[in-house]
Amino acid sequence: MKIFYHTSATATGGRNGHTRVDDGSIGFDLVGFQNTDGKTGTNPEQLFAMGYAACFDSAMNHVAPSLGIKPTKSSTTVAVGIGQKAEGAFALDLDITVSVEGVSRDDAKKLIQKAHEVCPYSNATRGNVEVRLHVKVIDEFDL
Repeated sequence: MKIFYHTSATATGGRNGHTRVDDGSIGFDLVGFQNTDGKTGTNPEQLFAMGYAACFDSAMNHVAPSLGIKPTKSSTTVAVGIGQKAEGAFALDLDITVSVEGVSRDDAKKLIQKAHEVCPYSNATRGNVEVRLHVKVIDEFDL
């Protein structure tokens, strides 16, 4: 595989520590998702949701021309759940909701299906994580 981009991040202290991109461009204080002490911060699931949403929306923009589909606007929301499997391992659960403007429902479905095939996050999670795709078509009457 030809690598187009590479980055790295370091976390210290786990879910109640700090994480930062190794070039120093961004960092976050972390809190567990069960945070009860009022400490502010973010958690790994939120960071994953943000990255996946941005990547998936970019994948749609990338594949739209090859499908002859021209949305006027799109947004992607990724909801991430975390839970424990019966055997004790932890796992993620994902809902991807895409809002697309300027295309038919059928074209929107084709677009998100194709984006799901090429998005690196989708490819990384495929077969490992429950992922549900949802589409919302916005037309001029919804504005």
